Amino acid sequence: MSEGGERSDERDEEQTNERDDEQTNEQNDEGLTYADAGVDVDASEAATAALVGAVSDLGNTTNYAGFVDVGDRLLALATDGVGTKLLVAEAMDDFSTIGIDCVAMNVNDLVAAGVPPVAFVDYLAVDEPSEARSEQVGEGLAAGAEEAGMALVGGETAVMPEVVKGFDLAGTVAGLAPKNAVFPGEAEGGDALVGFPSSGIHSNGLTLAREAAQRAGGFDEPFPGDGYETVGDALLEPTRIYTYLLDALGEHDVHAAAHVTGGGWTNLERMGEFRYDVTDPLPAQDVFAFVQDAGDVSDEEMHRTFNVGTGFVVALPEDEAASLAGETDGEIIGRVEDVAEGSEEVAIRGLSL
Repeated sequence: MSEGGERSDERDEEQTNERDDEQTNEQNDEGLTYADAGVDVDASEAATAALVGAVSDLGNTTNYAGFVDVGDRLLALATDGVGTKLLVAEAMDDFSTIGIDCVAMNVNDLVAAGVPPVAFVDYLAVDEPSEARSEQVGEGLAAGAEEAGMALVGGETAVMPEVVKGFDLAGTVAGLAPKNAVFPGEAEGGDALVGFPSSGIHSNGLTLAREAAQRAGGFDEPFPGDGYETVGDALLEPTRIYTYLLDALGEHDVHAAAHVTGGGWTNLERMGEFRYDVTDPLPAQDVFAFVQDAGDVSDEEMHRTFNVGTGFVVALPEDEAASLAGETDGEIIGRVEDVAEGSEEVAIRGLSL
């Protein structure tokens, strides 16, 4: 090959490398999404729908719990896990709070149905046993059960090195309620929305939050907000348990409730096909600003993924909202509006979700 040809090839290679560098820089400049971090929400919902569709008898299942008629009362059941928050606990070698998360993610679903929890069982799957980890997980489960006012009646620990990498934690909760005590489950046009503060990230969206944390240097980096020494500490703040609301909710004509978990503020749509106009959202904790800044996450993605400061919302008649807020730590955050079919949305902070 001639010398001129070699120089031409070198120039072509340099131009190709420059284009590759530009594409890499553009990708690095793009805001992080939940799908980018590894969770395809649409695919997840489709898989869940396929599972539900394959089960023949779900007639007594609500958006948050399954009901069994046991005479004068309803037995309610719900199951959930902690998700990839476990990976933060593993990285920090701190398993003291995830048991609380496991309890909270289950019992809060019962609260959203208007049912007090009665008993809880856990399932811990590990690749290899660890006495220290199990002790911390157990202490967290016990603390969560005590706060929720229910019995921790046992569970199962499975050692499955060929199936599990690390460990997984899940649980099932049972509750009992008179038939006339559960929430109807459907909001009504004109209802007020009362929101209750979260404690932070809770136990959903951690795949996105973890990726943002890694972009900022990792879990051991100093937390740039108040209340925590490190980023990992902020992400491990346990999920708030909302059973303390049950007495007050039972004294008001609550039509429906939403536990703001996976899917963020779109969970309000589980209360029915309306427009949810959130005019006065509760303030977001510093951890959300950290995740958004570190991952360059859009406002819409934040609200579609996280609770952004509000972990629980109820819909009830407007003339009862001030009373409920006054008796609890809730605040009136908006209202429910009737809309034409196909126009349902959640409107918050200038966003339409």
